Amino acid sequence: MLRFLVLFGFLLAIPLHATVVYFGTGGKGEGIYRARLNLESGQLSKIQLAAAVNRPGFLTFHPQRTVLYAVAEIEKEPVVAAYRIEADGSLIFYNASPIGDGGGCHIAVHPSGRFLLTAQYGGGSVAVFPLQPDGRVGERSQLIEHEGASGVVANRQAAPHPHWVGFSPDGRFAFVPDLGLDQIITYRVDQDLGRLEADGVIKALPGSGPRHMRFSRDGRFIYLLNELSLSVTTFAYHPETGRAERLSTAPALSEKVKAEESFNSSSEIIIHPNGRFIYTGNRGHDSVTAYEADIETGELNVIEVEPIRGSWPRNINMDVTGRWLLAAGRKSNTVAVFEVDPESGELTFPRNRVFNIPDVMCILLND
Repeated sequence: MLRFLVLFGFLLAIPLHATVVYFGTGGKGEGIYRARLNLESGQLSKIQLAAAVNRPGFLTFHPQRTVLYAVAEIEKEPVVAAYRIEADGSLIFYNASPIGDGGGCHIAVHPSGRFLLTAQYGGGSVAVFPLQPDGRVGERSQLIEHEGASGVVANRQAAPHPHWVGFSPDGRFAFVPDLGLDQIITYRVDQDLGRLEADGVIKALPGSGPRHMRFSRDGRFIYLLNELSLSVTTFAYHPETGRAERLSTAPALSEKVKAEESFNSSSEIIIHPNGRFIYTGNRGHDSVTAYEADIETGELNVIEVEPIRGSWPRNINMDVTGRWLLAAGRKSNTVAVFEVDPESGELTFPRNRVFNIPDVMCILLND
């Protein structure tokens, strides 16, 4: 009943035509920021500091949307920090639990709400943390260290580098793309104990550098974002076994375009609510690539490449209606808002839709 009242109060406090957006930041930011996104105009309200904490680089919600979690630092120690979400969208610090193996780069809560995972890029590991009934985070219960290296790109693939954690739609499997291994490591999930058991690997293209991934809306395909090759690989997913078969790969940028920048790398991948369009962020080129997805084959074709009106798109995200895409320019300290055409998937940049947030690294919408 208490959680219902909190959520009800939250809904009353936020206008029906708006949604709260949280922003994680790097070392130059003061913590987690928040604003309201007007779903009619694409305008962001005044941006406020929601929680003072160091380097809250990636954020996620509890399934009930009553708690926000961040991989962050407290007194220079990498932690998972938990915050209770108030009715007006402000955050109240709950507690924090040390990660103990380098800073976390990604975080995900199991659909059951009983535990969460973090990925440690530098530590080469995945950690498991139990969650209390009220959403507080418990002490780390499991640490799994990846082993090996693909070595294809010498300066980036000499060791394991887990970069994302997430779950199959049914919650039975966990997936960890590892940039250093050129693999997605798969785990069976013991939902009662909140533990992972190594299950297998899904091989990516050599030297591609797997970073983040998403399931198609119908769960038939995995779309794997390759950081080093700036591409998306489509896999056919088999939910009964957790295995996947590689089908096709679509580049985000042409070789000619990539050659015009001294450095390029992919950052994030998202799927439009209608399932027809995929979007990825391109750092260096400072753009978003929009793809159309064939719903029968999973094959992707580039629709357009749109500049983000900023520098270094560390993260992109979209509201639940699919009308607005937000792009975080980390090096320009900006967030740009684009309108999405639901029929073509193309992006339009309205005037005066660039907003200042220091060292912005993550965008999380509380739809």
